[in-house]
Amino acid sequence: MCVSRGGDWKIVLRDFPSCHHDLAVPTNSANVLEVSRIKKAKAVENDKEFPLQAAFSAIYKLNEREITAGRIREAILKAAKRGNPEFIVEAIRIHYPFLWNTNDENGRNIFFLAVEFRQAAVLNLIHGLAMKHVFANMRDKGANCLLHMAGLPPPSSHLNRISGALLQMQREMQWFKEVESIIPHMKKEYLNRENKTPRDLFTENHRELLKQGEKWTKANAGSCSVVAALVATITFAAAFTVPGGNDQNKGYPIFLHKSLFVLFMISNATSLFSSTTSLLIFLALLNSRYAEDDFLKSLPSKMIIGLSTMLFSLANMMLAFCAALFLTLKSQAWIVIPVTFLGCVPVIFYIWLQFPLLIEIIMSTYGPGIFNRNVKRWP
Repeated sequence: MCVSRGGDWKIVLRDFPSCHHDLAVPTNSANVLEVSRIKKAKAVENDKEFPLQAAFSAIYKLNEREITAGRIREAILKAAKRGNPEFIVEAIRIHYPFLWNTNDENGRNIFFLAVEFRQAAVLNLIHGLAMKHVFANMRDKGANCLLHMAGLPPPSSHLNRISGALLQMQREMQWFKEVESIIPHMKKEYLNRENKTPRDLFTENHRELLKQGEKWTKANAGSCSVVAALVATITFAAAFTVPGGNDQNKGYPIFLHKSLFVLFMISNATSLFSSTTSLLIFLALLNSRYAEDDFLKSLPSKMIIGLSTMLFSLANMMLAFCAALFLTLKSQAWIVIPVTFLGCVPVIFYIWLQFPLLIEIIMSTYGPGIFNRNVKRWP
């Protein structure tokens, strides 16, 4: 951040959030008071305690012409686009009119830009304002309200940070629902200059992402259903071909009273039930309608249940296999132990490939989320 004043110097804000790391001092000897004040700000900056406060203290006495010439408002708008709430808060605390007078060429303020560029940390600041309803009712030059901004297509950089088209579409729905909760109920059907409601705009701009989300979900559900069906087939057959065979006279399994046999039967039955459940869930995903609202909770919840039960079925299938191996080859430890370790490989491999995705879906659907309404009052 470079600071100067009067006719001999001006303010230039650039390259934030690190913009406050270099405070230039005016060279005009007549501005002795300003030189002293900015040197003090520089000293505070070097202490690394209050860098933003020190930087903005230098613009406290600037008039409107100097603020405009210094392009401070452009820097605040850029901070909203890049998700730098600290920069915005300190600027507005020093000069409160920034909150009302900072708009881009389209008449969009920091909250409009925060929604347009999907910067949750900046949008959260609106909950700390006493006059939140005023900003919720504003419109830009195209008669778009805040909810129209959530209907615009997201930046590609925002989507690239999210795994899978299902979660990408879910995040977009979460943005729309969050902004919808901010604006008054009667304003949700606002028409812009193109006679489009926010929901119309959302549907139009997210049609391709919705198709990608449907394709991604069906592809994963189809692959996982094949695995679930295979596990169900194996475990069903294993229930009638028990290790050690059956007693020829009574028909009971030979190892019926062995604890390992009980473990085998329980794990095999559990694997059968969980794989069947997983198969049914994935079939439900394949036959879902894939409406926009389904991406918010319904589809991710089904994917969570399907992946979880399939992981559980695979683990129990391997456990049943190991128990059966110990029963039949108990005296051959040199065979049993290596094969048991190899039996853990498929489960470990599945966890390595699918578990991060499962955790991400769970956190995105039932986690704390990216929005925070418990923001302290400011400025």
